[in-house]
Amino acid sequence: MAVSFDREITALRRMTAKALREKHLDVFGEESRSNNKGWLIKRIAWRIQANAEGDLSERARKRAMELANDSDLRMKPPKEEPEKAKTVVLNFRHDSRLPMPGSQLTRIYKGETIVVEVLQDGFRYEGQVFNSLSAVAKAVTGKHWNGYHFFNLRGRRA
Repeated sequence: MAVSFDREITALRRMTAKALREKHLDVFGEESRSNNKGWLIKRIAWRIQANAEGDLSERARKRAMELANDSDLRMKPPKEEPEKAKTVVLNFRHDSRLPMPGSQLTRIYKGETIVVEVLQDGFRYEGQVFNSLSAVAKAVTGKHWNGYHFFNLRGRRA
Protein backbone atom coordinates (compact mmCIF):
# COMPACT_ATOMS: atom_id res chain seq x y z
CA MET A 1 0.00 0.00 0.00
CA ALA A 2 2.81 2.44 0.91
CA VAL A 3 4.74 1.80 -2.31
CA SER A 4 1.79 2.64 -4.55
CA PHE A 5 1.02 5.67 -2.41
CA ASP A 6 4.62 6.87 -2.83
CA ARG A 7 4.34 6.38 -6.59
CA GLU A 8 1.15 8.42 -6.71
CA ILE A 9 2.73 11.25 -4.71
CA THR A 10 5.75 11.23 -7.04
CA ALA A 11 3.42 11.37 -10.03
CA LEU A 12 1.56 14.32 -8.46
CA ARG A 13 4.84 16.25 -8.13
CA ARG A 14 5.47 15.88 -11.85
CA MET A 15 2.03 17.19 -12.86
CA THR A 16 1.30 20.74 -13.95
CA ALA A 17 -1.08 22.97 -12.00
CA LYS A 18 -3.78 22.41 -14.64
CA ALA A 19 -3.40 18.63 -14.42
CA LEU A 20 -3.53 18.85 -10.62
CA ARG A 21 -6.78 20.82 -10.79
CA GLU A 22 -8.25 18.05 -12.98
CA LYS A 23 -7.02 15.42 -10.50
CA HIS A 24 -8.61 17.46 -7.69
CA LEU A 25 -11.91 17.37 -9.56
CA ASP A 26 -11.62 13.57 -9.92
CA VAL A 27 -10.67 12.97 -6.27
CA PHE A 28 -12.97 15.48 -4.53
CA GLY A 29 -15.79 15.77 -7.07
CA GLU A 30 -15.51 19.56 -7.13
CA GLU A 31 -13.25 22.08 -8.81
CA SER A 32 -10.43 23.75 -6.94
CA ARG A 33 -10.22 27.53 -6.89
CA SER A 34 -6.50 27.35 -6.23
CA ASN A 35 -3.68 27.18 -8.77
CA ASN A 36 -1.07 26.73 -6.04
CA LYS A 37 0.75 23.56 -6.99
CA GLY A 38 2.08 22.79 -3.50
CA TRP A 39 -1.33 23.18 -1.90
CA LEU A 40 -3.00 21.03 -4.55
CA ILE A 41 -0.43 18.26 -4.12
CA LYS A 42 -0.92 18.22 -0.33
CA ARG A 43 -4.68 18.28 -0.59
CA ILE A 44 -4.87 15.52 -3.22
CA ALA A 45 -2.31 13.39 -1.36
CA TRP A 46 -4.36 13.72 1.82
CA ARG A 47 -7.50 12.56 0.04
CA ILE A 48 -5.71 9.62 -1.62
CA GLN A 49 -4.32 8.56 1.75
CA ALA A 50 -7.70 8.98 3.43
CA ASN A 51 -9.35 6.83 0.75
CA ALA A 52 -6.63 4.16 1.05
CA GLU A 53 -6.35 3.99 4.85
CA GLY A 54 -9.70 5.26 5.98
CA ASP A 55 -11.02 8.71 6.76
CA LEU A 56 -11.75 10.29 10.13
CA SER A 57 -13.93 8.34 12.49
CA GLU A 58 -17.55 9.45 12.81
CA ARG A 59 -16.84 10.64 16.36
CA ALA A 60 -13.88 12.77 15.21
CA ARG A 61 -15.87 14.17 12.30
CA LYS A 62 -18.74 15.08 14.65
CA ARG A 63 -16.37 16.81 17.10
CA ALA A 64 -14.73 18.76 14.26
CA MET A 65 -18.14 19.97 13.12
CA GLU A 66 -18.97 21.07 16.70
CA LEU A 67 -15.74 23.04 16.89
CA ALA A 68 -16.30 24.59 13.48
CA ASN A 69 -19.83 25.68 14.43
CA ASP A 70 -18.65 27.22 17.71
CA SER A 71 -15.90 29.30 16.18
CA ASP A 72 -16.42 32.77 14.77
CA LEU A 73 -14.51 32.70 11.54
CA ARG A 74 -13.47 35.93 9.90
CA MET A 75 -13.87 35.63 6.17
CA LYS A 76 -12.27 38.98 5.34
CA PRO A 77 -9.63 40.88 7.28
CA PRO A 78 -10.65 44.13 8.96
CA LYS A 79 -10.36 47.21 6.75
CA GLU A 80 -9.04 49.59 9.36
CA GLU A 81 -5.28 49.89 9.64
CA PRO A 82 -3.77 48.05 12.60
CA GLU A 83 -2.24 50.10 15.38
CA LYS A 84 1.46 50.61 14.86
CA ALA A 85 3.92 49.35 17.42
CA LYS A 86 5.35 51.99 19.71
CA THR A 87 9.09 52.20 20.21
CA VAL A 88 10.38 53.05 23.65
CA VAL A 89 13.94 54.28 24.04
CA LEU A 90 15.60 53.08 27.21
CA ASN A 91 18.29 55.28 28.68
CA PHE A 92 20.91 52.77 29.70
CA ARG A 93 24.46 53.91 30.20
CA HIS A 94 26.94 51.10 30.15
CA ASP A 95 30.73 51.27 30.21
CA SER A 96 31.96 49.54 27.06
CA ARG A 97 34.89 48.04 28.98
CA LEU A 98 32.54 45.97 31.13
CA PRO A 99 30.48 42.94 30.17
CA MET A 100 26.69 43.24 30.47
CA PRO A 101 25.02 43.01 33.91
CA GLY A 102 24.65 39.41 35.02
CA SER A 103 28.09 38.45 33.66
CA GLN A 104 30.94 37.31 35.86
CA LEU A 105 34.54 38.51 35.94
CA THR A 106 37.16 36.03 37.11
CA ARG A 107 40.78 36.49 38.08
CA ILE A 108 43.26 34.23 39.81
CA TYR A 109 45.07 36.15 42.52
CA LYS A 110 47.69 34.44 44.70
CA GLY A 111 46.30 31.00 43.85
CA GLU A 112 42.71 31.95 44.68
CA THR A 113 40.00 32.41 42.06
CA ILE A 114 38.23 35.73 42.42
CA VAL A 115 34.71 35.79 40.95
CA VAL A 116 32.84 39.10 40.68
CA GLU A 117 29.29 39.43 39.35
CA VAL A 118 28.56 42.53 37.28
CA LEU A 119 25.35 44.21 38.49
CA GLN A 120 23.34 47.04 36.96
CA ASP A 121 24.67 49.47 39.58
CA GLY A 122 27.82 47.90 40.95
CA PHE A 123 29.64 44.63 41.52
CA ARG A 124 29.01 41.72 43.88
CA TYR A 125 31.95 39.95 45.47
CA GLU A 126 31.48 37.38 48.26
CA GLY A 127 27.94 38.59 48.97
CA GLN A 128 28.95 42.23 49.33
CA VAL A 129 28.07 44.92 46.76
CA PHE A 130 30.77 47.39 45.72
CA ASN A 131 30.33 50.61 43.72
CA SER A 132 33.46 50.14 41.61
CA LEU A 133 35.91 47.53 40.43
CA SER A 134 38.66 49.42 42.20
CA ALA A 135 36.83 48.90 45.50
CA VAL A 136 36.60 45.17 44.76
CA ALA A 137 40.32 45.03 43.91
CA LYS A 138 41.16 46.82 47.16
CA ALA A 139 38.99 44.38 49.15
CA VAL A 140 40.81 41.44 47.51
CA THR A 141 44.39 42.73 47.74
CA GLY A 142 44.26 45.22 50.59
CA LYS A 143 45.96 47.79 48.36
CA HIS A 144 44.66 50.35 45.89
CA TRP A 145 44.38 48.99 42.36
CA ASN A 146 42.79 50.27 39.21
CA GLY A 147 39.88 47.85 38.93
CA TYR A 148 39.98 47.64 35.12
CA HIS A 149 43.71 46.91 35.30
CA PHE A 150 43.25 44.29 38.04
CA PHE A 151 40.62 42.38 36.03
CA ASN A 152 42.51 42.97 32.74
CA LEU A 153 39.71 45.04 31.16
CA ARG A 154 41.92 47.91 29.96
CA GLY A 155 41.27 49.14 26.44
CA ARG A 156 38.49 46.62 25.82
CA ARG A 157 35.86 48.07 23.51
CA ALA A 158 32.47 46.69 22.53
